[in-house]
Amino acid sequence: MPTDVDAGRFGLDLGDGWTRRWTVSWRAGGDDASCSVHDLVQEPVLTSDPMRHFTWRRDQRHRPGLQFLTSTGRHHGAESLEESRVLLALDFAGDVVDVVSQPLKISFATCGKRRSHTPDYLVVTRGGVWLIDVRPEPLIKESDRESFAAAAEVAVACGWRYAVAARWREHAFAGLDAMASRRRLRSDPLGLRPVLLAEVGGGRRFGELAAATGCEPVARAQLLHLLWSRQLGVDLAGPLGDRSLVMPAGEAGR
Repeated sequence: MPTDVDAGRFGLDLGDGWTRRWTVSWRAGGDDASCSVHDLVQEPVLTSDPMRHFTWRRDQRHRPGLQFLTSTGRHHGAESLEESRVLLALDFAGDVVDVVSQPLKISFATCGKRRSHTPDYLVVTRGGVWLIDVRPEPLIKESDRESFAAAAEVAVACGWRYAVAARWREHAFAGLDAMASRRRLRSDPLGLRPVLLAEVGGGRRFGELAAATGCEPVARAQLLHLLWSRQLGVDLAGPLGDRSLVMPAGEAGR
């Protein structure tokens, strides 16, 4: 769930000409590049390389790694488990074309000093571009809110959208993780997918639908795959379980 960033705007230097005073830097093909925010929309930052490497050492508190996305067919860097969760959610979103981790560094002016901030993700979707930061809500400091507000201003100036992923509904990630566990299930040796698609009708409970195939344990795995790939739909406003109503694709609100 996103968090509000307006509280961080008060200390920003947003006077006339701020888009020419604020700068953005990025990396592409091993070379560093930079420009003003005013000129950023004309630059190839959507194909940039990560600003930082995703390395691990014994004494660090976060957990970096790589997350494979079926939507892009590539691994993408994450600096924490929270970022890995966001990547998984983006993969499920369905409209993702590309994701750039640590895409750029923003150098911005505040009242009395300059600061810098590197957002976590730049996400290209079929509906537009998103700039995203990830930070658990209890860990957000006042300086973070200022950085998030600066990133939001840059996004607006470029015609992008911006969000801070700060918390999850308690049940949301459990359901997402269950479906993701079967996202790469390619084979259907028992031919259960056509049966599930036919049996769903106008909507059936998850447990009933799996049991209707006569091979419930395997059907559950195939059903999760169909939900992930959006061949069937389910309302994720509640926990995913046997009583969840499974609907034909396009009829379920997500």
